[in-house]
Amino acid sequence: MEGARPVTSYDQVGIDDLPIRDELRGKTPYGAPQLDVPVQLNTNENPYELPEELVRRIAERVAEAARTLNRYPDRDAVELRTELAAYLTRTGKHPVGPENVWAANGSNEVIQQLLQTFGGPGRTAIGFEPSYSMHALIARGTGTGWISGPRREDFTIDVEAAGQAIAENAPDVVFITSPNNPTGTAVEAETVLALYEAAQAAKPSLVVVDEAYVEFSHRDSLLPLIEGRPHLVVSRTMSKAFGAAGLRLGYLAAHPAVVDAVQLVRLPYHLSAVTQATALAALEHTDTLLGYVEQLKAERDRLVTELRAVGYEVTESDANFIQFGKFEDSHTAWRKILDQGVLVRDNGVPGWLRVTAGTPAENDAFLEAVRALKKEQHA
Repeated sequence: MEGARPVTSYDQVGIDDLPIRDELRGKTPYGAPQLDVPVQLNTNENPYELPEELVRRIAERVAEAARTLNRYPDRDAVELRTELAAYLTRTGKHPVGPENVWAANGSNEVIQQLLQTFGGPGRTAIGFEPSYSMHALIARGTGTGWISGPRREDFTIDVEAAGQAIAENAPDVVFITSPNNPTGTAVEAETVLALYEAAQAAKPSLVVVDEAYVEFSHRDSLLPLIEGRPHLVVSRTMSKAFGAAGLRLGYLAAHPAVVDAVQLVRLPYHLSAVTQATALAALEHTDTLLGYVEQLKAERDRLVTELRAVGYEVTESDANFIQFGKFEDSHTAWRKILDQGVLVRDNGVPGWLRVTAGTPAENDAFLEAVRALKKEQHA
């Protein structure tokens, strides 16, 4: 074909040689560095392995599912959605039914389905940054324009400034992350209500409250706010509190019309029978798993106290991680902590690093590393 550049070897082909969309050129995929060090506290995982009784129950449930793997799974995951609704009703202080709940492969797929349905080419979404970077990445992947909204210096949301940004841009989707990743800050219910009203005044917009870390919060869930607000969605995950990052199960709670809408874009039989069986087994052991959450909350609070005692600044945290600083060069500080066998996260927020609450022994190792760093800085 005239004008086409000949390619003589597969080794010579890179991403830029492919006819990908323009907005993807020059971008890199999401991912945290995975390094083989003794203490890994960089990806907000739950450090506790699943209890043996749950492992056995998963094996039983999966064995049952395996007998019918020649058939497609329950396309609508009715049993799973029913149990998730029961969990939300019990812990979220607001009654919901299976018609209010939708589940997908991780909360990232939930966000993707919402943006496929309510965003897309010619539409925009706004988030208040720094915040969970996948919101912007998934927006780009769905062809949704991304708007970076403001935060205060203490990483809380300025309602007046955020409302003005919504009024000026009239986004189709608004993201509010509570507790926020990477800062750990929670959002007041009054803030969510004010931004919801601002979004509806600008144009009827979907407001998504991302509660991936809410089980670790000092505050109650914002789930009750969905009552009477058909454009408000609360998204959750089983990756954190349930210690099931490898399961990849996320879910949302919203008006039944939202649940119906996202099914317009879901892939057929998107949740495997094995995924549904494993999630159902985990939900049978909710009380045990939430007991681990209480241990992690205590360890998080201990880390906050110890970091401040050493002289670090710490952002108020309602998550299973802590943002701490401030550093003249956060990447150099990250490297010095890594040199002591402890991996934390450099999120690119100038002057700050993020550490996940681990086991007591892991946290002790981290504290030893940051104390040594502080001594070096003062030497």
